[in-house]
Amino acid sequence: MFTFFEAAAALSAVSLIFIRQVFYGALLLIVCLLSLAALYILAFAEFVAVTQILVYAGGIVVVILFGVMLTAKIGEKPLVVQHGNVFGGALAAASLLALLLYGLAEHDFTPEASAVPRAKDAVQDTGLVMMRDFVLPFELAGMLLLMALIGAAVIAARTKDKRAS
Repeated sequence: MFTFFEAAAALSAVSLIFIRQVFYGALLLIVCLLSLAALYILAFAEFVAVTQILVYAGGIVVVILFGVMLTAKIGEKPLVVQHGNVFGGALAAASLLALLLYGLAEHDFTPEASAVPRAKDAVQDTGLVMMRDFVLPFELAGMLLLMALIGAAVIAARTKDKRAS
């Protein structure tokens, strides 16, 4: 299972480099983010996996898709990306890969004897802390997202009205 989700995440991430249609790029991004969430579940990081799905795959990609669909309807043609800086991007990617490999080579991955055992139900404990200690920021973030969604709907309705007249 790990190899399957690892390959799905890697292939969708590499495919993002070569795709020209922004809509299909957003769909590949969803595949990559959901594959990463599956890897988190396999690594017993359930809270991070749920956060990955809710925040990234559920929120940010939906906003990207809204933007792509609204932009495509305004311009009357599909949004296409031109890859102009291939050399600079490849150079930046190679240097970041070299830095990552250097950091991984220098790190000692042997577990420490004094490692704290994992909590029995970390998701429930994290949820209780969020709803007890951080309820105000949690609710404010929800209200902010709701206002952004209403604003996007109003802007989309105004654009449609202007084109009709």
